[in-house]
Amino acid sequence: MHKPITASILLLSLVGSAYAQSEEQRSTLADQKEVAVTIYNENLALIKDQRKLPLKRGTSALAFRDVSAKMRAETALLRSLSAPGSLSVVEQNFNFDLLTPQKLLEKYVGRNVSIVRTNPATGVETTESAQVLSANNGVVLKIGDRIETGMPGRIIYPDVPANLRDRPTLVMALDNNGAQQQDVELSYLTGGLSWKADYVVELNAADDKLDISGWVTLGNTSGTTYRNAKLQLVAGDVNQVTQRIEVAGSAIKMDAPKAMMAKRAMAEESLFEYHLYTLDRPTTIAENQTKQVTLLSASGVPARKELLLAGSDYYYQSSYGDLGQKMKIGVFVEFDNKEASQLGMPLPKGVVRVYKKDSAGNAQFIGEDSVDHTPKNEKVRLKLGEAFDVTADKKQTDFKKLAGTGKYNYVFESAYELVLKNAKKEAVVVTVQEPMPGDWQVLNSSHPYTKSASNTAVWKISVPAEGNTKLTYRSLVRY
Repeated sequence: MHKPITASILLLSLVGSAYAQSEEQRSTLADQKEVAVTIYNENLALIKDQRKLPLKRGTSALAFRDVSAKMRAETALLRSLSAPGSLSVVEQNFNFDLLTPQKLLEKYVGRNVSIVRTNPATGVETTESAQVLSANNGVVLKIGDRIETGMPGRIIYPDVPANLRDRPTLVMALDNNGAQQQDVELSYLTGGLSWKADYVVELNAADDKLDISGWVTLGNTSGTTYRNAKLQLVAGDVNQVTQRIEVAGSAIKMDAPKAMMAKRAMAEESLFEYHLYTLDRPTTIAENQTKQVTLLSASGVPARKELLLAGSDYYYQSSYGDLGQKMKIGVFVEFDNKEASQLGMPLPKGVVRVYKKDSAGNAQFIGEDSVDHTPKNEKVRLKLGEAFDVTADKKQTDFKKLAGTGKYNYVFESAYELVLKNAKKEAVVVTVQEPMPGDWQVLNSSHPYTKSASNTAVWKISVPAEGNTKLTYRSLVRY
């Protein structure tokens, strides 16, 4: 009944023993035929690293170097592409403890090293054997019958421990029943690779059209370089059991845009409930690098500017009097992500920075806003700041409690005066948005309004150049 299990354990022991005794074979980026990188929004990437390797028949040890230092080792999978089924991994160890002077010293705690001292007067060198007692916040050495701290001289190590590597390495015990030269693929998930979208928008003089360019910013702090990689990006909120947040590198490299940029520099397609973007050419993602590639560009996109004054619902149920002087008016720009508007491509979430040319023709920054993933045919709305020349004075001119003794039978009537002032040399239109609580109605108003939602009244008020417009209205609110 237990024979198959016993046989498996014996096989694993024999292979492990053979692996320990065999000479390690190394594979570097020189063996790499192709690498594909798929990067997700939340600091997650899928790597597919294809290499051509000479492999011994039977059991052998393979050190697969130049993998990501932030590999999720439990996701690593090696398979043979040229001889499927002939290659199996019996055991694997991920060595990401990289060789540094401090790491080397730490690995020698409890072991002997040689200390070389130089006599400053004669220049004669002497060598003593020492035991490393501690390497925590400095070094503690036992030399003969005395204890010394600090670095008394050069430290000479007899060798480099096997678990220290100069590059991140996945060490595997292989069992090969196929050819002695095979094309293999190592796939794994890793952190240290991230991407985000950034957009640059330029408004025209009339604020009714815009040009937009989209960039993808890639960050690589994974500990290795991906040369001539097939790059794909997944936009969407992919669920992960754990999420690791990393900081992108500081070195910046920008791929220069061509004189005539394609409208869509990256091909887009649906993938499950996400969107996949594929770069139309290989690109190298260097270690500790931030890189930008073009995502899209479009010109002459119809745009709409809105000046918005948004109110509050608290002053409809009590007496307040003055509600604000020189109140700020928000400035918004919106456009439609439609083919008819020169767009119509699912837009990954990112930051949109908006510019406009001054009278001398120089582009000036006028605001930015973040946008979430935006499907095709949806509206993009950006808040750019507050208007300088358009302000408002607002007050409550009347308040009456008409009924109410219990918790839910209050009736309030109140009146308001809103003066919109415009210091510009051209007329503007201001949207006044008032959230009305409870069961409400506008009893009278100096300007027409619309009920944009069950709890919102909206006025569109024209304000003349260097002038003002007064809006008055009376409301009835029941609770």
